Amino acid sequence: MKNKVQLITYADRLGDGNLASMTDILRTRFDGVYEGVHILPFFTPFDGADAGFDPIDHTKVDARLGDWDDIAELAKTHDIMVDAIVNHMSWQSKQFQDVLANGEDSEYYPMFLTMSSVFPDGATEEELAGIYRPRPGLPFTHYSFAGKTRLVWVTFTPQQVDIDTDSAKGWEYLMSIFDQMSKSHVKYIRLDAVGYGAKEAGTSCFMTPKTFELISRLREEGAKRGLEILIEVHSYYKKQVEIAAKVDRVYDFALPPLLLHSLFTGKVDALAHWTEIRPNNAVTVLDTHDGIGVIDIGSDQLDRSLKGLVPDADVDNMVETIAKNTHGESKAATGAAASNLDLYQVNSTYYSALGCNDQHYIAARAVQFFLPGVPQVYYVGALAGENDMELLKRTNVGRDINRHYYTTSEIDKNLERPVVKALNALARFRNELPAFDGDFSYSVGDDESIAFSWNGFGSSATLTFTPSKGMGVENPQSVATLVWTDSTGEHRTDDLIANPPVMQAS
Repeated sequence: MKNKVQLITYADRLGDGNLASMTDILRTRFDGVYEGVHILPFFTPFDGADAGFDPIDHTKVDARLGDWDDIAELAKTHDIMVDAIVNHMSWQSKQFQDVLANGEDSEYYPMFLTMSSVFPDGATEEELAGIYRPRPGLPFTHYSFAGKTRLVWVTFTPQQVDIDTDSAKGWEYLMSIFDQMSKSHVKYIRLDAVGYGAKEAGTSCFMTPKTFELISRLREEGAKRGLEILIEVHSYYKKQVEIAAKVDRVYDFALPPLLLHSLFTGKVDALAHWTEIRPNNAVTVLDTHDGIGVIDIGSDQLDRSLKGLVPDADVDNMVETIAKNTHGESKAATGAAASNLDLYQVNSTYYSALGCNDQHYIAARAVQFFLPGVPQVYYVGALAGENDMELLKRTNVGRDINRHYYTTSEIDKNLERPVVKALNALARFRNELPAFDGDFSYSVGDDESIAFSWNGFGSSATLTFTPSKGMGVENPQSVATLVWTDSTGEHRTDDLIANPPVMQAS
């Protein structure tokens, strides 16, 4: 994966609501800002029960968005990442519909998991209680297979039926997705929800040794097709380090809450510790199409004796501070308050979580860009977007608070805001300065600051992050200082909003 800033976006939420319009906006409004793009599910249908993560046909572009020729056109200027939804598919898919009609006589019957296929001898209360699921309750829903009621495994929503990745039909289905992507100018595959993709009786059915075997198989098949694999798993931080050693790329999901913790408390000890131990083959994020993860820095959900990067009390305080900064909006979109029952995430835009404080926001982005890894910016974050309470009210889906539909005129208006101009300048700086392909180091100061440095190829850059200077949402004081050298000499900015970095022509 290129060491350049990437965008992650829906195909229908920038501009006119299709792939061609999204491509035009990337090439014009964000020229030089985002070198690659992760297009969130654009398959048939892109607007199902879970915003495209419940595909009926994972190998077809939804005609309302465009076709594979549009993907080929975008690939001329941008590297493309897409999702392979490993764990489940839509109950409306032809495969599951055939099972509903024909039951065990269907050729696709082995492709889907039921309670009895995982627990053929029945399950004890302890075994069922030990299954890890990101939402309340057991992962089963009732479906009628040719008139016979069965308990079908559904990790997420009842409309997303889980695939038996051990079955020949299940594996054939997954490989059909890989084959389509490899011939469609796609370079990177994100394995969505793969942590839940291998079920085994007597285990949590989440990130078990069997899961790692599945990931290894998928990685091997991806390599055969020239596809680089990114793993998407929210879990205990030590588990993330373990995962990273076995895959091409892993998300740094600990970074977003750690930066919030630093900006809310003025402390950098946890951030410094994570900088020391974190995997460098990471895609760094502050925001995604999901909420802001909290389990990634807390104690292990399956064994509370395993302590997190910060105490659980600090995680609770962070969640409450987000609620305060958003005037209760995050609480209205999280947990039982909305139909998207997230147990491990807070639903809010990152900008709103920071109380719409421009200095805090740009400082967080600067740290993201300076840590080793490939930076990825969510489209709402790219425009420093606030919580969309109107969309949340219309859909009652918690994550929609962070899934605004931007018209072209809205994009143009937001591009004139100082904080967005600063972010775009910072991204171009990150893309252009050769030092970011050099050597990384960091140091912690006595004043609750942490400095991140890059050096190499005739250039250098050091970002000093001092969150204690910006305590309080209303404090407009800059909390990040940037010093860099290039062929034209040494440069410094003490305010990334008022004076964002610009590469000088030599």
